[in-house]
Amino acid sequence: MKGSTLAAGLLAAATILLAPAGHAAIAAAPKLDNASCQSCHDGKKGKLEMPGSNGETRPVQTIHPGKYAASVHARMDCVACHAEITDAASPHKKAAGVAKAECAQCHLDLWEATRKQGKAAEKPRLGIVADNVAAYKKSFHAKPDKDDPTKQMAICSDCHNVHSFDVPPRGTQERKEWHLTVADICGRCHEDHREEWGGSIHGKEADKRNLKTAVCSDCHTTHDIVGSSTHTAKLAITASCGDCHQDAYKSYKASYHGQVNTLGYSYTAKCFDCHGSHGIEPSKDPKSKLHEKNRLKTCQKCHSGKKDLPLATAGFLTFSPHGTADNFDKYPQIWFTTKFMVALLVGVFLFFWSHSLLWWYREYQDRKQGKTAPHIRTDALPEDFKGKHVKRFGPIWRLAHLCFALAVMTLVLTGMAAFYAETGWAKAVMATFGGPKNAGLVHRIAAFTMLGIFFLHLIGVATNILRNRKTFTFFGPDSFVPNWKDMHDMIGMFKWFLGKGPRPAIERWSYWEKFDYWAVFWGMAIIGSSGMALAFPHVVANYLPGWVFNIAMVVHGEEAFLAAVFLFTVHFFNNHFRPDKLPPPDVVMFTGTQSLDEFRHEHAAQYDRLVQSGQLENYLVDAPSRPFTLASKILGLVLIAFGLILLTLIVIGFTTGA
Repeated sequence: MKGSTLAAGLLAAATILLAPAGHAAIAAAPKLDNASCQSCHDGKKGKLEMPGSNGETRPVQTIHPGKYAASVHARMDCVACHAEITDAASPHKKAAGVAKAECAQCHLDLWEATRKQGKAAEKPRLGIVADNVAAYKKSFHAKPDKDDPTKQMAICSDCHNVHSFDVPPRGTQERKEWHLTVADICGRCHEDHREEWGGSIHGKEADKRNLKTAVCSDCHTTHDIVGSSTHTAKLAITASCGDCHQDAYKSYKASYHGQVNTLGYSYTAKCFDCHGSHGIEPSKDPKSKLHEKNRLKTCQKCHSGKKDLPLATAGFLTFSPHGTADNFDKYPQIWFTTKFMVALLVGVFLFFWSHSLLWWYREYQDRKQGKTAPHIRTDALPEDFKGKHVKRFGPIWRLAHLCFALAVMTLVLTGMAAFYAETGWAKAVMATFGGPKNAGLVHRIAAFTMLGIFFLHLIGVATNILRNRKTFTFFGPDSFVPNWKDMHDMIGMFKWFLGKGPRPAIERWSYWEKFDYWAVFWGMAIIGSSGMALAFPHVVANYLPGWVFNIAMVVHGEEAFLAAVFLFTVHFFNNHFRPDKLPPPDVVMFTGTQSLDEFRHEHAAQYDRLVQSGQLENYLVDAPSRPFTLASKILGLVLIAFGLILLTLIVIGFTTGA
């Protein structure tokens, strides 16, 4: 028995030793190292194929040894990813229950392990990949394919060749060169878009090796791609255009289209709505959507006469959506208008802020030196006059003032939110209104309210002049028309400011009150006409050139800024914050009356005139009740507080450079 076993063992050993070399190779278990894998997959032994899921054969990817050796995965074993393969034979045997490696999860696991080892700082690119994976999982490409819901729209290997993957670091020349290949990568799936892009100005520049030209990822981003029809994508693509076309983007954001876009809403015209998306051409090219022969048609895609946008008319052709104030040769109208408005703002604020500061200084110094306001000699007045008030404004005036103030503040809130669209407070305001469309509707209602009050006032003034035409004089003391006394009063006030003379006696209307009054006429003409032009562009464009809208945007915004800042600084100071008015508020515009002391101090010339003519008694009324006075003060404080909040928001917008 033992002899038989020994003989069998010797026979087996002899068989192995004497066997041919080829048989020895078959018997030996082949290694699953990279060299073994590449001995077949390098393509040198011919085309490799394997059965596909539909029963037909499909080609197996050829792996170029040199490219793989230069890739980021070169130090990895093939079976680290292809863990299901158990032999080096063809076709491979695959281990049951072992899934193919998934790029995204593999990198997430690798990054997590690196972080636990405390080596994250040594391998920052792993963190970048992890961020990209997180972005990809929320992207359009990660969604199920409509044709085959078991698959995703695109996976990592559809864009990145895992065997030769080596994206150069950002900022390097190699990265710039690689950047030009992105369109070809995307074109594997998006063939039509790749072809259209190739014929565009961007594609032509890529052919010229212009490393700055835009490719797919510049507009659509890379891993966090979302459907181009979504609100998020439209905003992102518009911002991406601005990354390269910074001057054009800046001028776009100054337009109403851009303001709405900056606020975070995508329903107004964006770069690609006017210029196209993949097939962009220079505006001088007849194929361009902005060529003079095609421009009106392009405008009419949005301004189509449907929904809430009337049909674009001829004047739209000469509108300059990227017009700027710093190019006189190209945009002379905008240049001149801007220079004029800036000069107006500087002149008005320089004069009246200086006027306010000097006024505050003089009243403060007078108080400090014990110089109180002059009082009425009550012993010279009839006993019945004591405790009486002087009637300054009737109920219609007071109601008109209140409605006008509310309309103006609403206009400032909704208008300045668009003017300073980049600020956080503007976005919050728009969200509160439910978006720019609703805010725009509120803005227009407030505008028509303001205009309505203004025109009713004109009718009232005209009626009053006609009723008193026999006694009314345009340059008289009861008229708002400026006269020579106003000039003398202004000079006298500055002398008083500087301690060179007494405070002048003011008539019924002071020169600063007359300025406030006539400024409204200027404002109605400038803000009102420009606002109407912007609200009804299709009508205006039938009769006037498109550059009128560029002018309207400048004057509407700048004049609104002037009006708002003047009201909440100069007007508030004159009426509420002078030392003689403290503590605020002055409620004469709510109660309609002033005490005799205050009236004598503020309008000494009128007081003397009424006393001398014996007409003072005709203006005397009982003092308003305590509850009515208290309610008036509360209302005044609320309006002042709201005005100061609006002023603060404007200052934030102005100083942040939005």
